[in-house]
Amino acid sequence: MSEGPRRSMLARGLATLGLLLAAGLALFTLLALASGWRAFGTSASGERLARMQRSPEWRDRHFVNPQPLQNDWWGALAGMFHASAYGAPAPPLALEAIDPERFAKVPRTGLRVTWLGHACVLLEIDGRRVLTDPVWSQRASPLTWLGPKRWYPPQIALDDLPPLDAVLISHDHYDHLDYATIRALRERDVTFVVPLGVGAHLAYWGVPEARITELDWWETTTVHGLEIASTPARHASGRMVLDDDTKLWSSYALIGPNHRAYFSGDTGLFPALSEIGQRYGPFDLTMIEVGQYHRSWPDWHIGPEQAVLAHEMLHGRTLLPMHWGLFTLAYHGWTEPIERLLAAAQPRTATVLLPRPGQSVEPDGHRDDARWWPDVPWETSEQNPVVSTGMR
Repeated sequence: MSEGPRRSMLARGLATLGLLLAAGLALFTLLALASGWRAFGTSASGERLARMQRSPEWRDRHFVNPQPLQNDWWGALAGMFHASAYGAPAPPLALEAIDPERFAKVPRTGLRVTWLGHACVLLEIDGRRVLTDPVWSQRASPLTWLGPKRWYPPQIALDDLPPLDAVLISHDHYDHLDYATIRALRERDVTFVVPLGVGAHLAYWGVPEARITELDWWETTTVHGLEIASTPARHASGRMVLDDDTKLWSSYALIGPNHRAYFSGDTGLFPALSEIGQRYGPFDLTMIEVGQYHRSWPDWHIGPEQAVLAHEMLHGRTLLPMHWGLFTLAYHGWTEPIERLLAAAQPRTATVLLPRPGQSVEPDGHRDDARWWPDVPWETSEQNPVVSTGMR
């Protein structure tokens, strides 16, 4: 066969292969859309959208941060090839199931916290119970068969949770707003407190509008005597590529008669943390994210060292590190966030809680601060610095 026909056959073969790949990708996309359609959520409309558009944080059809988020896309791509070999526990963590009877006894000090992994916390404060960013699904994903998989099953069934007064949602990313969990919790007589626009998802999933409270930054609501203030955060939102930042993201201050607590949600470091501390602090407990960071996205996640700075800006007394210990969402080793946090907290004499997932702790009472995680290699802040921009 001459060179011309041979090249023609090769070209036709490559074209056919390209078509097959495109068809396969299209089929995969259609299957994913069909499988996760309800879990993707929905857009806001009507008065909900009109209220969002009146927000000071709304610009050009989406919400914005006062300090923009810096992204080093090439650095993030390169980081994939240098991910830690210790990104997940091996062997898997052996954790005890939670006895629901534990919650029948009120906390002696009036403040008790049960960290359930990642950003999910059951907070008992002055006779009220608040659940933050609950994710009971196996994956942080709209799909049941693809996406980051949890390292261990939930230690308590949703049906076994004690009565709740409020469920706080910080934003609509999948590791914080879980479709199946919300569908299960909608059967409870509980108030859902969410940032502007996120209520559209909940209503779409069957939560009655009467039990959805949407807040802009610095707005407050009261649930059974507990004041809940939506406070700024430095992050983003979105469940599909086309809906980025069309719903707000928040942190929260919780003010009871005797105690005050702060929940960061996801955030980078930003100047208004000091204002939050001045308005609502001092806080008996700050629950601040410490994991899923990288130098390539320094404004999206605060990182361990800056979590200590945030705790001080907030006038916090005791710090509960969260947003680690359940999913692999970044390149660092799974124990690195807590190791770096302790290294940063020690010279600044910050008090840090170290509960195992599922352990209940009273910050004002006796607590077990023993290390429960293994000693595996991790990078220091000098090797992988996380420094948020826009702080000057």
